[in-house]
Amino acid sequence: MSEGLVFDDLVVPLRTLRLLAADFGHLPAPTVSVSPIYPKRLELSLHSDLPGFEAWREALGIAPEDVSHRVQRDGRTQVLRTATAYAGAELELVGYGDVPAPAPVGSAA
Repeated sequence: MSEGLVFDDLVVPLRTLRLLAADFGHLPAPTVSVSPIYPKRLELSLHSDLPGFEAWREALGIAPEDVSHRVQRDGRTQVLRTATAYAGAELELVGYGDVPAPAPVGSAA
């Protein structure tokens, strides 16, 4: 767990973040999370930006079949999630987006 950790114990995800910023600085800016609870994990999350999630997924070479999909908030928010090893860190990529409203009955498809 995080007991007894010092800031230097987070060097792996922080170094990975530095590499990602250098290599993929042109991609959409994610929310970044590093926690002493999981000192080797770096989480990148994109809120209301599933195309941004896809851009990151492709850049990281993660196969589409390695992405899980679920719906939350009473069916209003879809969540895409995947994880991979990158530069020694456990990299978790999460995308959130609105669930498209159903087409009205009788409308053209």
